[in-house]
Amino acid sequence: MEKWTINDNFIMENLIEEDAAQRNVLEVRRKNNLPEHEVSPAQGKFLYLLAKIKNAKRILEIGTLAGYSTIWLAKAIPDDGIVISLEYEEKHASLARKNIEYAGFSDRVKIIQGDAADSLKKLIAENEEPFDMIFIDADKPGYPIYLELSLRLSKSGTLICGDNVVRDGELSNTASPDERVIGVRKFVEDLGKLANVESTALQTVGVKGYDGFTLSIVM
Repeated sequence: MEKWTINDNFIMENLIEEDAAQRNVLEVRRKNNLPEHEVSPAQGKFLYLLAKIKNAKRILEIGTLAGYSTIWLAKAIPDDGIVISLEYEEKHASLARKNIEYAGFSDRVKIIQGDAADSLKKLIAENEEPFDMIFIDADKPGYPIYLELSLRLSKSGTLICGDNVVRDGELSNTASPDERVIGVRKFVEDLGKLANVESTALQTVGVKGYDGFTLSIVM
């Protein structure tokens, strides 16, 4: 076992407490053979703390899977807050809704099933109120368009976090033919070109291997 995995387990044992609803999501995901793409418990707690520090009331999540990170975000907002989560796969969205109901957060989570870009365009057309925080954790080739559309649902002070951008170190590989790597490279490059957004990225190691995320604030 890699040393970073051992240390990540130590961190989670001492600092992270999953509740029954969060453990249920992981069990449902395993039973239904969904991909193991959710954030780790430590990363979920990190998102929770970001939302708490931001005092976020309105959160947009792009990529629901079974709802694990969704529950972390829902726990962070007040009772009258809202998490809108976009999920492409109908099966994933259906399971996530049940998991959200089990967690007791149906009143503060709305899951929209369908193509994320189309859902974002619809939110924009409907003049959806800007979000305090946006978490992008979906198909990597789509990250550049998700960023472009998310900015139209942002305001001054909106936090934007993009997950899984380092891709086991392949982010810097300009010769990579992997569409996921190409997608996150353009996403990072686009962030760097935005005059009204300040960004950084952190590399991560742990139970999810070698990866990383971007963190941005709309000015």
